[in-house]
Amino acid sequence: MLADTSTAAKFEVLETLLRQGYQSDLIDRTLEKIIALETENIRKKLSDILSKIRRFEKQYEMTSEEFYRSYERGEMGDSADFMEWSSLYDMSHLLEHHLALLTR
Repeated sequence: MLADTSTAAKFEVLETLLRQGYQSDLIDRTLEKIIALETENIRKKLSDILSKIRRFEKQYEMTSEEFYRSYERGEMGDSADFMEWSSLYDMSHLLEHHLALLTR
Protein backbone atom coordinates (compact mmCIF):
# COMPACT_ATOMS: atom_id res chain seq x y z
CA MET A 1 0.00 0.00 0.00
CA LEU A 2 1.33 3.45 -0.85
CA ALA A 3 1.81 6.06 1.84
CA ASP A 4 -0.80 8.77 2.12
CA THR A 5 0.39 11.68 -0.05
CA SER A 6 0.04 14.11 2.85
CA THR A 7 2.35 11.89 4.94
CA ALA A 8 4.87 11.73 2.12
CA ALA A 9 4.65 15.51 1.70
CA LYS A 10 5.40 16.01 5.40
CA PHE A 11 8.48 13.81 5.12
CA GLU A 12 9.59 15.77 2.07
CA VAL A 13 9.39 19.01 4.08
CA LEU A 14 11.53 17.50 6.83
CA GLU A 15 13.98 16.11 4.29
CA THR A 16 14.31 19.52 2.64
CA LEU A 17 14.93 21.19 6.00
CA LEU A 18 17.56 18.65 6.99
CA ARG A 19 19.32 18.80 3.62
CA GLN A 20 19.52 22.57 4.04
CA GLY A 21 21.41 22.11 7.30
CA TYR A 22 18.55 22.38 9.78
CA GLN A 23 19.31 20.41 12.94
CA SER A 24 16.79 19.12 15.45
CA ASP A 25 17.26 16.62 18.25
CA LEU A 26 13.48 16.29 18.41
CA ILE A 27 13.25 15.24 14.77
CA ASP A 28 16.14 12.81 15.23
CA ARG A 29 14.63 11.18 18.32
CA THR A 30 11.16 11.04 16.78
CA LEU A 31 12.37 9.42 13.57
CA GLU A 32 14.45 6.90 15.51
CA LYS A 33 11.36 5.98 17.56
CA ILE A 34 9.19 5.67 14.43
CA ILE A 35 11.77 3.41 12.79
CA ALA A 36 12.06 1.27 15.94
CA LEU A 37 8.28 0.90 16.20
CA GLU A 38 7.88 0.06 12.52
CA THR A 39 10.75 -2.42 12.72
CA GLU A 40 9.10 -4.20 15.65
CA ASN A 41 5.71 -4.16 13.89
CA ILE A 42 7.18 -5.70 10.75
CA ARG A 43 9.10 -8.32 12.74
CA LYS A 44 5.88 -9.39 14.46
CA LYS A 45 3.97 -9.59 11.16
CA LEU A 46 6.83 -11.51 9.57
CA SER A 47 6.97 -13.95 12.50
CA ASP A 48 3.23 -14.62 12.20
CA ILE A 49 3.49 -15.18 8.45
CA LEU A 50 6.53 -17.46 8.77
CA SER A 51 4.66 -19.54 11.33
CA LYS A 52 1.82 -20.05 8.85
CA ILE A 53 4.31 -20.84 6.09
CA ARG A 54 6.00 -23.49 8.26
CA ARG A 55 2.62 -25.20 8.74
CA PHE A 56 2.17 -25.44 4.97
CA GLU A 57 5.72 -26.75 4.57
CA LYS A 58 5.08 -29.43 7.17
CA GLN A 59 1.67 -30.33 5.76
CA TYR A 60 2.90 -30.66 2.16
CA GLU A 61 6.42 -31.85 3.03
CA MET A 62 8.29 -29.35 0.87
CA THR A 63 10.08 -26.06 1.32
CA SER A 64 8.37 -22.86 0.31
CA GLU A 65 11.03 -22.28 -2.32
CA GLU A 66 10.27 -25.65 -3.93
CA PHE A 67 6.55 -25.03 -3.68
CA TYR A 68 6.74 -21.53 -5.13
CA ARG A 69 8.82 -22.58 -8.14
CA SER A 70 6.34 -25.36 -8.93
CA TYR A 71 3.35 -23.11 -8.26
CA GLU A 72 4.67 -20.40 -10.57
CA ARG A 73 5.14 -22.99 -13.32
CA GLY A 74 1.49 -24.03 -12.90
CA GLU A 75 2.35 -27.46 -11.56
CA MET A 76 0.55 -27.20 -8.22
CA GLY A 77 -3.00 -26.30 -9.18
CA ASP A 78 -5.11 -23.53 -7.71
CA SER A 79 -6.32 -24.92 -4.40
CA ALA A 80 -7.13 -22.41 -1.67
CA ASP A 81 -4.15 -23.67 0.36
CA PHE A 82 -1.75 -23.10 -2.49
CA MET A 83 -3.07 -19.62 -3.24
CA GLU A 84 -2.76 -18.70 0.45
CA TRP A 85 0.74 -20.21 0.69
CA SER A 86 1.83 -18.31 -2.40
CA SER A 87 0.43 -15.05 -0.99
CA LEU A 88 2.12 -15.62 2.36
CA TYR A 89 5.40 -16.35 0.61
CA ASP A 90 5.13 -13.13 -1.40
CA MET A 91 4.21 -11.13 1.72
CA SER A 92 7.16 -12.58 3.64
CA HIS A 93 9.56 -11.38 0.95
CA LEU A 94 8.01 -7.92 0.90
CA LEU A 95 8.23 -7.65 4.69
CA GLU A 96 11.85 -8.84 4.62
CA HIS A 97 12.59 -6.11 2.07
CA HIS A 98 10.91 -3.48 4.26
CA LEU A 99 12.81 -4.74 7.30
CA ALA A 100 16.10 -4.52 5.43
CA LEU A 101 15.35 -0.91 4.50
CA LEU A 102 14.53 0.00 8.09
CA THR A 103 17.57 -1.68 9.60
CA ARG A 104 20.31 -0.68 7.18
